[in-house]
Amino acid sequence: MAESFGADPERYDRSRPTYPDALVEAVVAASPGPDVVDVGTGTGIAARQFQAAGCRVLGVEVDPRMAAWARRRGLDVEVSSFEDWEPAGRLFDAVVSGQTWHWVDPVAGAAKAARVLRPGGRLAVFWNVAQPPPALAQSFADVYRRVLPDSPPARASTTTGYSPFTARAVDGIREAGAFGDHEQWTFDWTRTYTRDEWLDQLPTSGAAALLRPEELAEAQAGVGAVIDAAGGSFTMAYTAVVITATRSRPVHASR
Repeated sequence: MAESFGADPERYDRSRPTYPDALVEAVVAASPGPDVVDVGTGTGIAARQFQAAGCRVLGVEVDPRMAAWARRRGLDVEVSSFEDWEPAGRLFDAVVSGQTWHWVDPVAGAAKAARVLRPGGRLAVFWNVAQPPPALAQSFADVYRRVLPDSPPARASTTTGYSPFTARAVDGIREAGAFGDHEQWTFDWTRTYTRDEWLDQLPTSGAAALLRPEELAEAQAGVGAVIDAAGGSFTMAYTAVVITATRSRPVHASR
């Protein structure tokens, strides 16, 4: 699943949601300076928002296809997993990660973040949690239960669905032993999708990697019919959930 996102970076970049400006502004305001590492930068969706907020952003991305796309959009990206990335003595004011920290070992990732952060630097990892209107959420889940009963989309999405990700991030921060107390920030926002816009992004989800082409086509047809029945568009409620902490102590090189 983790290797599926780079299969169509153009689609991923145009169809995946951005993050609330208020989230970016809060991270920037809480960081001691403008130098940012974006972990799992992908096509650079979050990185470009931090750039627009005045930051100097370096992306770290394990998938060379995604990295190449981000570079074509003007981003500086180094290809590596974050755990194996070599910072070469460079220090940063913030380490951020949008929608990708669950692919990083939470303890090794937090320890690496601590090593590359200046004192007072900030780690901020965040996810967009999608919450369709309840009736549509149930209908979408019904489609997936029919096509692939054991898939994650077969269950309606709520903020509690991301609690394992946030809990692992918190545990990693604590175990790294170099951060102050973590904070959780939330930012609510909405986006209206047409039928075609939602179907365009559907193959970019990790769950789509579990589907054979014929199953994906069936899922898209079913989801499209649900949106058609709802009038051809719908408004998705998002909650952007941020786990963040400030580097307060050195981290031992053995971590």
